Amino acid sequence: MLVVITYDVNTEDAVGRKRLRKVAKQCVNYGQRVQNSVFECDLDAAQYRLLKAKLLEIIDKQKDSLRFYNLGTHYQTKIEHFGIADGYDAEGLLMV
Repeated sequence: MLVVITYDVNTEDAVGRKRLRKVAKQCVNYGQRVQNSVFECDLDAAQYRLLKAKLLEIIDKQKDSLRFYNLGTHYQTKIEHFGIADGYDAEGLLMV
């Protein structure tokens, strides 16, 4: 299923900046950054639960915001993109 993850981490102090880096690092491990604090992740149910638990351990619920948008498996018709940065095909070939 495709999950869009967005976050807003308070970076007014060094601890907040560290949390921001940790959240971004976890998201990079599971998906593709599509905007500064927005990731598209193609996950199965177990990966989703694991990533969600990791992110919830990192954030400060009193200062930060974390959102998960579950677009499911038939997400292609639910996404429209305009502008210079092309989207990516989560199910396509990934060359490293």
